[in-house]
Amino acid sequence: MLYTFSQAHYSQTELEHYLLNATAQDAVVLWQDGVLLALKQADVLARCHASCFALENDIWARNLTALLTNSKVRSISLADFVALSEQYFPQIAL
Repeated sequence: MLYTFSQAHYSQTELEHYLLNATAQDAVVLWQDGVLLALKQADVLARCHASCFALENDIWARNLTALLTNSKVRSISLADFVALSEQYFPQIAL
């Protein structure tokens, strides 16, 4: 399953529900303001078993490149995101 997060604010319960129930066969993509979750919710993302990604254009737009160097979240291009969306099914956009 592919989980995409586009907002900076989710309830702690909702975020933990999705991220902590994701498996190693799932992927999480942070985009738009969702890239801020890599900083705000780093502890929850660190416990997530899924592969975690963030769109590099959104990271650059928010000047977060230096802050995400030690993060579990890897930066990906838009082309990489398209490839992930083809690979994972079903998809949930939050």
